[in-house]
Amino acid sequence: MQKRLIDKGELSAVLGRGIERLDLDIDREAREKLIGYLELLNKWNRVYNLTAIRDPGQMVVHHLLDSLAIMPHVDGRRWLDVGSGAGLPGMVLAIARPDWHVTMLDSNSKKTGFLQQAAIELGLSNAEIRCERVEDFSAEQKFDRIVSRAFAELGDFLRLTRHLIAKDGRWIAMKGLPERELLNVPDDCLVEKVITLEVPDLHAARSLVIARLREETAA
Repeated sequence: MQKRLIDKGELSAVLGRGIERLDLDIDREAREKLIGYLELLNKWNRVYNLTAIRDPGQMVVHHLLDSLAIMPHVDGRRWLDVGSGAGLPGMVLAIARPDWHVTMLDSNSKKTGFLQQAAIELGLSNAEIRCERVEDFSAEQKFDRIVSRAFAELGDFLRLTRHLIAKDGRWIAMKGLPERELLNVPDDCLVEKVITLEVPDLHAARSLVIARLREETAA
């Protein structure tokens, strides 16, 4: 079977329409870097199996737009992406918001090797890559925002990163249908809101769970 070549113009058009529908302000340079990241992901995926999605057009929707869809609902300058994998959403956020500092954490050296190379090739001075287990990872300055797309069940995500969240920080968990997981939130954490996301051209349920430490336990 002949391998389908990447049509950058087509991918850029799909990305542009999605960004418009999300009402995001992302400049031309960042859009070009997002497509560049997708090209690198597609290239490395042939050897390292970074994602099950093989079609570049589907990657735009399932990876780029799915990651960008959280942006209208979040802020913060110092981010940690736990279980970043192929850089989702961390690499996408670092490209789209160069004023944010994004640390991407994963214990798989092949994945962090890809992330390191992508950050270099895309010129991302605001991206930091760490190959460690979250339980062993420490930081001199705790994080304003800790995000996860496919790291763990919600309760485990909160417990395993409890030592890394700033006193007034927020957890950002990207989920499908999170209702059952909400029952296992640790006692010292509080879910502030659950937002239903509308990801352009993605025909699947997507939600955003935003949580924080309870004031009486924050330290």
